[in-house]
Amino acid sequence: MSDFRDLLRIENLNVVFPLYGGRIQAVRDASLRILPGRVTTLVGQSGSGKSVIGRCIMGLQPKYAQVSGNIMFDDPARDHSLPVDLTRLPQDGRQIRAIRGNRIGMIFQEPMSSLSPVHTIGNQIDEALRIHSVLSPRERAERVEAMLADVGFRDPARVMQMYPFELSGGMRQRAMVAMALICDPALLIADEPTTALDVTIQGQLLKLLRKLQERRGMAMLLITHDLGVVANLSDEVVVMYRGEVVEAGPTQPIFRQPRHPYLRALMDAVPHFDMPPGERLRPLVPARVDVASLGRAVQPCQGPVLQVSGLVKSFAPRGGGLRRPQAVRVVDDVGFTIARGQTLGLVGESGSGKTTVGKMIVRAITPDAGRVTLDGQDMLAAQGPALMALRRRVQMVFQDPVSSLSPHMTVGSILTEPLEVHGIGDRTSRRARARDLMRAVGLPDRDLARYPHSFSGGQRQRIGIARALALGPELIVCDEATSALDVSVQAQVLNLLKDLQRDLGLTYLFISHNLAVVNYMADQVAVMQGGRIVEIGPREVIMRDPVHPYTRALLAAVPYPDLDRPLDFATLAATQEWAPVFVGPQLAALDLGAGHQVLARPGADAAQVRA
Repeated sequence: MSDFRDLLRIENLNVVFPLYGGRIQAVRDASLRILPGRVTTLVGQSGSGKSVIGRCIMGLQPKYAQVSGNIMFDDPARDHSLPVDLTRLPQDGRQIRAIRGNRIGMIFQEPMSSLSPVHTIGNQIDEALRIHSVLSPRERAERVEAMLADVGFRDPARVMQMYPFELSGGMRQRAMVAMALICDPALLIADEPTTALDVTIQGQLLKLLRKLQERRGMAMLLITHDLGVVANLSDEVVVMYRGEVVEAGPTQPIFRQPRHPYLRALMDAVPHFDMPPGERLRPLVPARVDVASLGRAVQPCQGPVLQVSGLVKSFAPRGGGLRRPQAVRVVDDVGFTIARGQTLGLVGESGSGKTTVGKMIVRAITPDAGRVTLDGQDMLAAQGPALMALRRRVQMVFQDPVSSLSPHMTVGSILTEPLEVHGIGDRTSRRARARDLMRAVGLPDRDLARYPHSFSGGQRQRIGIARALALGPELIVCDEATSALDVSVQAQVLNLLKDLQRDLGLTYLFISHNLAVVNYMADQVAVMQGGRIVEIGPREVIMRDPVHPYTRALLAAVPYPDLDRPLDFATLAATQEWAPVFVGPQLAALDLGAGHQVLARPGADAAQVRA
């Protein structure tokens, strides 16, 4: 750690947050270095102190935080000066403001909350130039436009006039990259830049970051919990656990021979495509569950439980004036069948229509056309008592465990509310049922008196699963149930869902954009693109021998936590050039045998689509 020419050197950093009657030490004696022109990855689960270190470098830690230690920044633009200790600079002083956003840029995790909703993209990127340069307005505009083109916008002049809400998640993240790089910094800090993105968008952003980093010769500190991203982008790795650096060094030896038990456990918690059938994920902290407390026998598999056919849904965008905006069809003739006790994985990018399909099945959205039957009973035609009975049989686990739980209700009230709505039992039996549900998802029943905000993300998702189980459903729609979780917590939740399915005979529609998770959970896989299912079949067929170019693109974009299997950007780009057999106004499902179907041009045969 004594190399004078390190771009950034952190020595014995401690960060403490005082609380009423106590304190939390978020970072403990952390030391690491960032070399010029290299990518250093800070990896660990939520709460390990990764983001705290990134914000301390930028001088953006809360004012009440107690920071000690040294953060030495050796700016190459100041050749004849000594390194600057960033911890000694006032947070709002002139020196740190000359560095922040200028010599050190940062990409924040959530682009929607990090961008101002009332200013255009061009105005927000231009702000850094107004503060840190003496360029004229015309020169700044030219530079902003060039920067937007550099990060992959096809029409940068138009994007400059747009607002953040008019861009997709991937586009907003590209705008954040442009904002962080506009002043040509020596160091770029990227805090979970791909966590909320689909797998193809994530692959594009990783390729962009690597290209820009190499072209500009800048250093990058990448903060993430995704080991696949680490393996594909980093030169050096720093592993954090409970605020401490437990392992650090070049990526190759650390990945091939991890020494610390925490890193080995983190690798074992990641689902991957080479897992043998029946193998379970190994979370860092195995959760004890008591599914038997729900007292429900396993249901034998006897034919399909859910049949969906011809689902169609269109939404009319908001617009003013005399001309009514044309409706956009987001779900177009979707159909599938799920056998009792089985899992269908529904995958695709954001905007493909996955969540809309799930909401139509649980009657949260009314379809324009189509049919949904549960054991032969028409779910869409049910009314009154018949609908109430169906709602008990079909439940949903939502993507965001924070917003889906009422902050004003205790966990006990959240779990007993469905029983009250359906008039099941008395107060005593409902409380007993709530205690059984807590034990079934591996939480102590003493937590029934707590509020959702006092739980971690993984614990809140367990509460969401418990609520879905309260009425004893047969079918559960899991809408991105693990996308907001760290890999270690994700492993706990996935194992729990598998245990519940095995012991309660549950049937799942598992909606996700994480193909490795779907590979672990699903028996059948349906791939959605542009509102239609473009390929469907058994999991092992779709994952090992995909036919549709879009399915191949999704699989090519998955970052493996394996140094010997890097992202193949050339293959990803090639598979996105659709063959003529897969495009056209009229497409139909082509049966390839063994339950494998692909959407192709009428008249095409199996040999043509495989070619």
